[in-house]
Amino acid sequence: MNYRPKGPFNVRLVLQIPQGQKSYNGVRIPSGYTDSPDIVNASFTTYGGTETNVNGVIVVEETAVVEAWYRPDITSGCRIKTEDGKIYEILGAPEDIKQRHQFLKFKIRRLRGDA
Repeated sequence: MNYRPKGPFNVRLVLQIPQGQKSYNGVRIPSGYTDSPDIVNASFTTYGGTETNVNGVIVVEETAVVEAWYRPDITSGCRIKTEDGKIYEILGAPEDIKQRHQFLKFKIRRLRGDA
């Protein structure tokens, strides 16, 4: 049985690739990102966000599930930028569906600087 994506790949996304790493308190974090020249066509599905409890306060995080054609340059350290300028981080490693190098599926969370 072959895997079929749930929706069409009609959303244009920009892949942001990390350029280097800095060490902060012994943890390596990316130090800068550049936009990939290639556009990622994908299906982008949100479910109204994910509720989490942080120090007794319920917070709704903007999350989404992305399905796209397989690209080896999409990794857990990368970020995704939408056409309206929203930036999302990839949560975990993207899943290569059935190890066939045909489709990728991964979850993303929006990065925000406001309260």
